[in-house]
Amino acid sequence: MPAQLANLGGQPILILPEGTFRSKGKDAQRNNISAARAVADAVRTTLGPKGMDKMLVDSLGDVVITNDGATILQEMQIEHPAAKMMVEVAKTQDKSVGDGTTTAVVLAGELLKKAEDLLDQEIHPTVITKGFRMAKEKALEVLERNARPVSISEDRILEQIAETAMTGKAAERASKELSGIAVRAIKKVADANDGKVEVDVDNIKIEKKEGGSMSDTQLIEGILIDKEVVHTAMPKKIKGAKIALISSALEVKELETDAKVSIDSPEKMQAFLEEEEKMLKNMVDKIVKSGANVVFCQKGIDDTAQHYLAKAGILAARRVKKSDMDAMVRATGASTINNINDLTKDDLGYAGRVEERKVAGEQMVFVEECKTPKAVTILIRGGTEHVIAEVERAMEDAIKGLAAALELGKIVPGGGCAESSAAKEIRKYAEGFKGREQLAIMAFADALEVVPRSLAENAGLDPIESLANLRAEHDKKDSTFGLDVFTGKVVDMVKMGVVEPLKIKLQAVKSASEATEMILRIDDIISSSGSEKRGGGMPQMPPGGPGGMEDY
Repeated sequence: MPAQLANLGGQPILILPEGTFRSKGKDAQRNNISAARAVADAVRTTLGPKGMDKMLVDSLGDVVITNDGATILQEMQIEHPAAKMMVEVAKTQDKSVGDGTTTAVVLAGELLKKAEDLLDQEIHPTVITKGFRMAKEKALEVLERNARPVSISEDRILEQIAETAMTGKAAERASKELSGIAVRAIKKVADANDGKVEVDVDNIKIEKKEGGSMSDTQLIEGILIDKEVVHTAMPKKIKGAKIALISSALEVKELETDAKVSIDSPEKMQAFLEEEEKMLKNMVDKIVKSGANVVFCQKGIDDTAQHYLAKAGILAARRVKKSDMDAMVRATGASTINNINDLTKDDLGYAGRVEERKVAGEQMVFVEECKTPKAVTILIRGGTEHVIAEVERAMEDAIKGLAAALELGKIVPGGGCAESSAAKEIRKYAEGFKGREQLAIMAFADALEVVPRSLAENAGLDPIESLANLRAEHDKKDSTFGLDVFTGKVVDMVKMGVVEPLKIKLQAVKSASEATEMILRIDDIISSSGSEKRGGGMPQMPPGGPGGMEDY
């Protein structure tokens, strides 16, 4: 209810419109913290090898079954503005490094939980955020110090990184085969510049077809195009393929909008058609003259042109996606030509074999055995649509994880080891401070241990005992020991091959702490009536006063 202002004759000053809701101070902070923590709790049970899956059903009844944090949060229809910030944490993590989304969100949720406890002790949000910021810098420093180098030649370690990324997903059953495919794909497209390895994951195309099993997934050292050969008389297989990539249509250009052709006799009609056919034959002759025996066209190919191409023994596909054309350039070394008159033998790409094959009842064109392909394709197979979709997500995590590991050239042990080491160092660091800042730094250290604790909980282990054993091991020395969720014991993660890219851990800590800081700094929420109509996720105005009008 708006308060009366005595010095203005008892008249309130109303500055916000009817229907606006405002929440201030601790109410606003608790509201935001509760919403953000709810999002973190939703994905927390998916963390680790023993994490559970979520079934998400949209308004159309489409089903997604996954334990991938980014996918879960994208599919959930979240409305609360603070909860949306947690979704942004997952999106940032996914875009930057492609894996570790669940870790980042769970860590942010735990930091907010610890912050709420400090707010209850009357510690100001500014003090909390300052302590969290200092602890974050220390955590990043410890993670960097404890990281181990990795190079592109260490196949076994790269496979372990890929396997760790896939662990806990549906693809885990075939993780040995799939991780090997991911490593081979990464090595094909990687570039070395000034001693640094650069990997553009867009050069690894993923195609999926139902049928077979996960172990039938294969790496194609070239490009797989989801198109069929345009003419039945064309060859379905060509060895030693010389490939022309044409971005314009192999058709006679249509007249301008206001142009007309006047034909007043059958002879003129016949001459017109013959001229059109001659133009199309000339186009095909230029392709034949260049030496090309395979043509991929981004646009259409006229029926007459198809006939002449078939007579010349050329395999052709039309309406190929631009992304596939670009990938073909990197895989075969061809140049994309816009004008057919410019086509020469120097513009042609090479592939050992181009072949049309039937996959799951559909024709696809395989461009294989390229000399030094800088673009490759992974064809994912599986029993059902849901299995294939989850294998695709696991493969993307593995590929992006490998790219992140090679970009920095460093890895850290998994199983909660990296977080436990950082927590131990931050507690030591906190001893150099007094009062409330120390409490905030200690709270950050405790929050980091949410990762090993969640791993233990999701595996059905006693989290207190598991955490105590892990702390005891790390107190002895700088340790590579982490939690083996399959046996419940604390073991050497490096020996077990449970390793993760350093970049994933760094980004998770950065994203989580920055999102936490932003949420803690909000002490006033002003929600217009329009947000409520759209389901803005804000609480309704309490009864007993004009809808949300405030005074100063």
